[in-house]
Amino acid sequence: MTTKTTNGTATDTTKTSVAEPTPIIPLPPAAARAATVAGSVVALVGTFLAWTWTEEFPGNLTVTGYPGGLQVLTLISAALTTLFALSGYGIRGLGWLTPGGTNSPTRLLALGVLGTTGYTIGAISYELGGLVNLEPGAWVSGIGALVAVIGALGLPADQGYGPDESPNLWGRIRHSLSAPEPGRAKELPSWAEILIIAAGFGIGLYVFAYGIGTEYSELFIGFLITAGFGFTAVLRAGLIKQLSTLTAKHRNVTMAAAFVAAICFPFTQSNDQYALIGANILIFATVALGLNVVVGLAGLLDLGYVAFLGVGAYAAALVSGSPQSTIGVHFPFWAAVLTGAAASLIFGVVIGAPTLRLRGDYLAIVTLGFGEIFRITMNNLNGNSGPDVTNGSNGIPNIPDLELFGFNLGLPHDVLGTELTRSGNYYLLMLLFTAVVVLVFRRSAESRIGRAWVAIREDETAATAMGINGFRLKLLAFALGASLAGLAGTVQAHVSYSITPEQYQFAGSVPPNSAFLLAAVILGGMGTISGPLIGAALLYLIPAKLQFMQEYQLLLFGFALMLLMRFRPEGLVADRRKQLEFHETGQLDVPEDKPLPEGATGVAKAGA
Repeated sequence: MTTKTTNGTATDTTKTSVAEPTPIIPLPPAAARAATVAGSVVALVGTFLAWTWTEEFPGNLTVTGYPGGLQVLTLISAALTTLFALSGYGIRGLGWLTPGGTNSPTRLLALGVLGTTGYTIGAISYELGGLVNLEPGAWVSGIGALVAVIGALGLPADQGYGPDESPNLWGRIRHSLSAPEPGRAKELPSWAEILIIAAGFGIGLYVFAYGIGTEYSELFIGFLITAGFGFTAVLRAGLIKQLSTLTAKHRNVTMAAAFVAAICFPFTQSNDQYALIGANILIFATVALGLNVVVGLAGLLDLGYVAFLGVGAYAAALVSGSPQSTIGVHFPFWAAVLTGAAASLIFGVVIGAPTLRLRGDYLAIVTLGFGEIFRITMNNLNGNSGPDVTNGSNGIPNIPDLELFGFNLGLPHDVLGTELTRSGNYYLLMLLFTAVVVLVFRRSAESRIGRAWVAIREDETAATAMGINGFRLKLLAFALGASLAGLAGTVQAHVSYSITPEQYQFAGSVPPNSAFLLAAVILGGMGTISGPLIGAALLYLIPAKLQFMQEYQLLLFGFALMLLMRFRPEGLVADRRKQLEFHETGQLDVPEDKPLPEGATGVAKAGA
């Protein structure tokens, strides 16, 4: 059907209907959902059978009737897949799992079951020498997982395919990863919302403690597969968005719940090594949060930020009373903390004052040079190439443990019937420092200065034109970020017993270093509080648990960043500004051939 417009041109006004994408596997919806449920149940039942005949494979998968090791991960994934698939039947009490009625979460969970089970079968075959080492339980769970995936791929496709997406196998999976989240659910009573927040942090604590407590690399890899697909499925279901809405509504309750969950962590670990990983994660996360002030709020690309951590650590080590300290003084801890933060603050101002008039790549190069200059200077202050201050490459060893109010952090203590080890003591101390840094970051971001930083980050020229003193505020951000890093460095010096210049490089196999700190901010989400904390936890935990992959760490790290930039460029936790920047807003474009209304100008046409 064509009609004539006022200028005489003919336009087609026939409405074309867009066909809904058909399932990849041509199954009736009821049959597809039944296959998904049946397959996940079969996979779950298979975890109660033996998967191999020998205990040489870690986890003791030879027991019938009691899942262990990687079988537990398959059991959890299969149970979640069953629940999400059953929610599509409209069963009372399960509808809240998929408030938008989408099938993407079920599809992702089914893929997680297949991924975890398939990895376990492959690992058993590789380590024991072939598929012959598999017992019937492995085959039952493997076949069940495959049936569940086939059924999930046959479920009706979700709406919202973009013009560049295709409802084939890859397009369906990609759409499941990036589909819009459902809208807001109905409001609940305040007490119910508080209970949901507490339950959410409780589940998060359990998952985090389980991941750190994995005793062998095969179990940790399976945990990553299960957690990755599970988190993405929950995100696509809209549950994370609903929890975020509740946490924003009850902000004080959220902060209290997060702090309580973090305090409980060392009491869940019986191995001192795992508690030490938690303490180091907090150090890494606190420094990343300080870098977030510089990069996430002010938009200053700092590639030598780890040097400020080193300044605080060296300052605290020199006044710690170590026998190898060239100064020979012993400050109380509160004075050592102030010394480390003040030293980093001074270095931040000294380095930032002459360089912050630069922008972009030039500033990044200068900060990279500062980081290398710091490391080389610490090496040269050995009494030969320069004054004897830092003992050169030998560093400052034998840093004594802290003693606060008669409480020696180097000794284990019995707290509520549970032994709190040295690492647990330092974890709780670092948690207190993290809470202080979070408070400083939050207050700064919400203040007038924080809004000015964001304006400078978005467009420094426009901000300057509006009367913002860009140089002074950038120097303030640089100094604040440096002092927060120095604060964490004072604790790091005592946790690690010794410090050396090699610990503070731009890139290396062991974090923290400048490259991993910057990646933690980008991975987690720039400008947010929880983003750098999550990013730092992942980037520290994965190398710490997968020592055998240390040679390929940078390769895998780069590959992970490529995937992140492709599927979630705004980071794991993104603010509203980043979501609007990297994703479509849903606004309709004005057709080019649409006639302009009377009185419209050429500027309006160009804008359209």
